[in-house]
Amino acid sequence: MDDLKFGTRNKRGDFTPAEPIQPAPVFVWPFRPLKFLAWLPQYFLPWNVMFMALALLTWLFLTPSRETLQTLDWRWIAYLLVRNAAFVFVLYGALELRLYIKRKQGNRFKFNGTFPADKPSDVFMFKSQNIDNMIRTFGTGVPIWTAYEVGMLYAWAHGWGPWTTFAEHPWALIALGLLIPLFHEAHFYCIHRLIHVPFLYKWVHSVHHNSVNPSPWSSLSMHPVEHLLYWSDVLIHLVLPSHPLLMLYSLQVTGTGAVVGHIGFDRIETGAETAVGSHSYVHYLHHKHFEVNYADGLVPFDRLFGTWHDGSKEGEARMDARYQRKKARLNARA
Repeated sequence: MDDLKFGTRNKRGDFTPAEPIQPAPVFVWPFRPLKFLAWLPQYFLPWNVMFMALALLTWLFLTPSRETLQTLDWRWIAYLLVRNAAFVFVLYGALELRLYIKRKQGNRFKFNGTFPADKPSDVFMFKSQNIDNMIRTFGTGVPIWTAYEVGMLYAWAHGWGPWTTFAEHPWALIALGLLIPLFHEAHFYCIHRLIHVPFLYKWVHSVHHNSVNPSPWSSLSMHPVEHLLYWSDVLIHLVLPSHPLLMLYSLQVTGTGAVVGHIGFDRIETGAETAVGSHSYVHYLHHKHFEVNYADGLVPFDRLFGTWHDGSKEGEARMDARYQRKKARLNARA
């Protein structure tokens, strides 16, 4: 597939999409219903439909009974840990294998033309980004995900919290389910700005930003403190009337969904002339420039606070101007 029909590549081999990123037409005025309806399938496909399918599979077939969950027992806790690790290993591993190990589409549509494995670095354990990322993912990431899930299921089993059923409040639960990705991104923006405070960035978030050229295994490569903050969005289900299925959906959006921004390719080829959009350019620009795109374009906070970068030359100019203003302020304090 000729990626140059959809963008350009510089001398280093880095791909840039031809069209600037269009933020979601949700929080805009005047509201344009037709534009919103044309965009709406992107909200669901392909990722959120897949995450809901995983949550449904988990709830119906892969979650212990309520009676079992009423007693904390290492056996069902270990089962959840292995189950969640399997989700991550299969999804992240499949993308990593196809795009980064076998390199099935070379560097076509790849934002950074190089591959992490080709550039060992001392910032990573064993000088390997992949090994470092996997150790952090399975060492603290998946266990902390599982710890949140254990706590939430234990609370549901004992009736602690405003849990309800689809029979009792179908429309309220459907509405909550539709809003979960939006809430996740709003929460992500808030904690993301927090961990970019210099002290927290140095000791916590810099671990994730070591992967300047991210790949799927970079998705959950974080400091344990960041993992604790990252998954805390699931606590909303102890505040609003909810159902365990929606709680599991939240965990999938946050856990397996982290891979979306770290694929590193604008499109994943599915055939000789067909490809699926990855929706990963927004977050790639954050890894590249550090102080832009703290969210992924669904919520309007980056646009409101001047940190939005749409990948265009104008976006680059706005970012550079903001850097110069910041530099001037710092120099004035010196």
